[in-house]
Amino acid sequence: MARRYLLVTLLCIGACSAQPAAPSPSPQTSVQVPTLVNEVVPPQDVLTVVRDVVDGRTVEFADGTKVRVALLAEPKECFAKAALDFARSKLLASSVRFTVLSIGEVNLELEDGTDYAVLAVRQGALKPEGVDGGPLIAARDEATAAKRGLWGPPCEGSDTTKPAPSTTTTTTAPPPTAAAPPKPAKACAAAYRITGQSQGRFQATLTVRNTGTEAVNGWSLLWTVSNGDTLQNVTNATGRQYGSIVSVANETANRQIASGGSVQLGITGTTRSTHKAPTAFVFNGLQCAVE
Repeated sequence: MARRYLLVTLLCIGACSAQPAAPSPSPQTSVQVPTLVNEVVPPQDVLTVVRDVVDGRTVEFADGTKVRVALLAEPKECFAKAALDFARSKLLASSVRFTVLSIGEVNLELEDGTDYAVLAVRQGALKPEGVDGGPLIAARDEATAAKRGLWGPPCEGSDTTKPAPSTTTTTTAPPPTAAAPPKPAKACAAAYRITGQSQGRFQATLTVRNTGTEAVNGWSLLWTVSNGDTLQNVTNATGRQYGSIVSVANETANRQIASGGSVQLGITGTTRSTHKAPTAFVFNGLQCAVE
């Protein structure tokens, strides 16, 4: 019995004290370094509001991001102002949807789903660029055939204004003209008055006055709020709030504001602390004087 115990002990000294064999090294695999390209998905179908229009194909969103609409050529001298006016009429203070194609370049849709690039080309405001077929080319051909926008006079599709044909070889100096009166620096004045505030709620009135020399036919107004304020109702206007940006526009009854005339909006909302009057307003793309 003692011999058997001694034999087991000797065997265990050699076997039981041995360390377990180390696992064989696995073959090394290359690790891909994360990059913006393979980890970040560009925003798709994002709803926002346009707070400024730089030119016919460049806009600024509510968060301050400036982007260019893809597949539109740069507005040229002959039709640049008209293209800007067109873009402002369709985009300024309007909600839009965008899809990022590359850094600073997007596809842009109006809230009703209309592709802005196709619309701008169809109306002759801009030319397409970087595309050989599809809806943009069809829109260009339609505008060309109808001599619409830049395809009609005075541009006739050119980047610069074409001179009118001359019927004589003599020239005369043009008669002197009176200098146009300077336009006012501000086209509107805004007066925001807080009329009530209690238990996280507030009421206010906003009076917008047309200080220009001509009547306004259709208007939009932008301003920002702070402290997590949320507007619940705006009377005498239709409006939306996107984060801190408030965008309102006229109703049918108050679409026109005569020179020197005004419109008053009633505002109710909630606040996390103390509601403060906004310090800046943009009326039809122009900065207002604050009263």
